[in-house]
Amino acid sequence: MDIIDAHTHIWPEKIAFKAKSYLENVINHQIAILPTFDNLLRYMDVAGVSKSVISSVASRPDQVVPINNWLFSLKYERIIVFAAIHPFLYNFKEELKRIKDNCFGVKLQPNFQNFYVNDEKIFHFYEELEKLQLPILLHCGVSYCGDVKSSPDKVEKIIVKFPNIKIIGAHMGGYLMWKESLEVLCGKNLYFDTSDSIRFMKKELLDKFFTHHGFERIIYGSDFPIESSKEDINFIQLLNISEENKQKILSGNIKKLLNIN
Repeated sequence: MDIIDAHTHIWPEKIAFKAKSYLENVINHQIAILPTFDNLLRYMDVAGVSKSVISSVASRPDQVVPINNWLFSLKYERIIVFAAIHPFLYNFKEELKRIKDNCFGVKLQPNFQNFYVNDEKIFHFYEELEKLQLPILLHCGVSYCGDVKSSPDKVEKIIVKFPNIKIIGAHMGGYLMWKESLEVLCGKNLYFDTSDSIRFMKKELLDKFFTHHGFERIIYGSDFPIESSKEDINFIQLLNISEENKQKILSGNIKKLLNIN
């Protein structure tokens, strides 16, 4: 079965240890592996993952270009790049065009980047993303720091305002806010990824997501290095759903969204 992990993070080797320590402090949890390119490939091989989407968060606008210069240099057939971007980058239109030419989408983490996802001051930013049809891997729900800046109700406002925008709502549309995600976002025009969520949701709740959102808009993601890809894959493969729907979740839906083989 072809498997694509739609939610992973790695760093250059020279800063990977520092990034790992920072993450461990933020999430108050030890990470088992150094989040480097080579270690991601090893985890992919163990889990049977054919390709992975890697993404990086630019905490500040000035970090965007250097991060993307590194990401764009990672030319490898098993890697799909989602670039860094910041809504307050002064020349974001120029950078988004560069991103469009070099990779498949962008990553936003409102808590780390200190913005509310429904802030009208950044609507011009969403307009450009919608225009370019660049998919957004968007952290949704509770974060490890600060108040909730991308709750399901805030994300819904973006979907309503920008009906053609392409959003992958990470963590089933709202980490630790799955009931709200079910009520507010299910059936709407966005994808959910399974990262940090699918194994921890009650069966009855997960079944409601399948029923009300459909199997065509749920995408497998691990959130490597925070979570183990193998455990989530095993969980999905053991679900009482058809093999066809398992394949949609594990690779078919992300292939269709990104128009890749």
